Amino acid sequence: MSKDLNANNMAQAASVEEQLELSIERKLLALYTMQLIDSQIDKIRSIRGELPLEVQDLEDEIAGLETRIEKFENESNVLNQSILEKKNAIKESQALIKRYEEQQMNVRNNREYDSLSKEIEYQNLEIQLSEKRIREYTARIEELNKEMEAAKVKLAEKTSDLDVKKSELHSIIEETEKEELELAAKTKTFEEQIEERLLIAYKRIRNNARNGLAVVQIERDACGGCFNKIPPQHQLDIRMHKKVIVCEYCGRILVDHTVASKAVI
Repeated sequence: MSKDLNANNMAQAASVEEQLELSIERKLLALYTMQLIDSQIDKIRSIRGELPLEVQDLEDEIAGLETRIEKFENESNVLNQSILEKKNAIKESQALIKRYEEQQMNVRNNREYDSLSKEIEYQNLEIQLSEKRIREYTARIEELNKEMEAAKVKLAEKTSDLDVKKSELHSIIEETEKEELELAAKTKTFEEQIEERLLIAYKRIRNNARNGLAVVQIERDACGGCFNKIPPQHQLDIRMHKKVIVCEYCGRILVDHTVASKAVI
């Protein structure tokens, strides 16, 4: 009886261990397959090259030019308004001078005449100051117009460049979008087979890896990511599929040939 129980316990333990091994192997297979899919997506996106960044840079530059032109226009409008105010001030001063001159014809003494003369002199100074400001504002408007014209020419060039780049990018995206979406859908399918903790680790390693490889195969007794030699005991552990093992040098998840050969995109 005791022997039968021991045999049953051993059989159950072997079954649990076998299931655990299969479970880990399935996770490793899912991870490796997902890596192959993600690498394919990376390849598709690399075809676009620097185009998305170039488009973004041009859009930012165009937005900056438009803001600059708007600023020039606002300043020019303010200066034109100031010129109009100075012209009105000149008219008011001229009207006052005319009135003071008429009053001088009817003064009763020298003190009143001198007082009106000072008012006329003051208004003439006001006219001169207003004329000076008008010249300054006009000169500034001319500068703004030149700067605005140069900015508009540059804006037209950048807008034309953007249209070309967007057209190129659209053509590339149109050619690869369907395949990329299909691959992304496959990635989601395999993500569902992996627990969140392992999935987060995979994405973190992938983001930190220069070539986007988070899961690599052992090649010639070395890590397929950093190419450092893997100790024999670690290689044995990897082949046993009892746990997820990472490279002690680069942190990538390691799989053996058995797992890699079963991966199909």
